[in-house]
Amino acid sequence: MTTPQDTLATWLAEEAAVRARLLPVGITALNDVLPRTGLQLMQGMLKGELPPSPIGRTMDFILIDVREGHVVFQGAPSDAHLNPMGMVHGGWFATLLDSALGCAVHTRLPQGRTYTTTDLSVKMLKAITPKIQRLRAIGEVVHCGRQLASAQARLVGPDGTLYAHATTTCFVFDLPGQPKP
Repeated sequence: MTTPQDTLATWLAEEAAVRARLLPVGITALNDVLPRTGLQLMQGMLKGELPPSPIGRTMDFILIDVREGHVVFQGAPSDAHLNPMGMVHGGWFATLLDSALGCAVHTRLPQGRTYTTTDLSVKMLKAITPKIQRLRAIGEVVHCGRQLASAQARLVGPDGTLYAHATTTCFVFDLPGQPKP
């Protein structure tokens, strides 16, 4: 039987492997974005071919897994993310979940298309204390159409505890700078 400590050890090993191949944080140039599908862009970040987004550094989370319609981010809340009561601020929950939701949608988008979050609903179920070393936000697409997409995500600990869940609606549109057909 796998224990929470075993799961945490596996998560930390996976994180170390990803961090070892990451490029420095940055913004991917539009000419590197345009020829890729959303899935190819996310896979490029995970493989260390493209830089990860600056928000991950700010909020201390990274992409751990990506496939079509599914992403996993892993985060480590720190003292910088605490509210005045010493618990992890709800904005950290929301940012991590929003990233998992939006990036899951992005994996379903063809070349030349992007998205923006139009609606985010987060349900926080349990406080996160500084004792919790890692959490995972697991995002999955529910629907991806030409103009609207929806996704759901869960924020879980290594022991399986569900700390929060969220849903989103995203507006899907052409990337700026695309030639019109």
